[in-house]
Amino acid sequence: MKTEIVPASEIRSALTILRSGGLVAFPTDTVYGVGSLAFDQQAIESIYLAKSRPVEKAIPVLIGDLPDLEKVSDNIPNMALRFAARFWPGPLTCVIPKNQILPAAISATPTVAVRIPDHVDARALLRAAGPMAVTSANISGRASPVTAQEVYEQLNGRIPLILDGGVTPGGVPSTLVDCTAESPVILREGPVSMQDLLAALNP
Repeated sequence: MKTEIVPASEIRSALTILRSGGLVAFPTDTVYGVGSLAFDQQAIESIYLAKSRPVEKAIPVLIGDLPDLEKVSDNIPNMALRFAARFWPGPLTCVIPKNQILPAAISATPTVAVRIPDHVDARALLRAAGPMAVTSANISGRASPVTAQEVYEQLNGRIPLILDGGVTPGGVPSTLVDCTAESPVILREGPVSMQDLLAALNP
């Protein structure tokens, strides 16, 4: 497989690949991600293969706008909606019940992790493509890439397209919060603290 690097503005090329079941790498507000359409089971399985990622690791879903949340969950907790209104787009990933349409390859559990990235190129792609299953664009266990060239060095020959949006901020992964219980449970520490979350619930 030939891996091509094109400017991040070439969304049409990315859509052609995604709609044919292919993978695309693109910049986000943390590191470069690699992803497929969120409802394509076979394409999601190919993410695991491209990254040599253990299959028991769930893959998060990125969306471009808040209404897309209804495409991945039929039962969105009010807590998640409050957090989304306060912190999206941004570094908070909410775990919510997933619907029956999302493939099992996304997650072996009844939940899905979702967020809206705060990055213009990522949101442009997500608005055009719809919800995407996305994880960091690296070989599992290796450094997460912050440039298109770093993606190429790891995934050349494994994915067809990399959207080059320059250097991404890198840094700390998003806070991961379980919104399915009575109170928020932080599963991974990040930029949004428990104090921030509680303040959003009790303004």
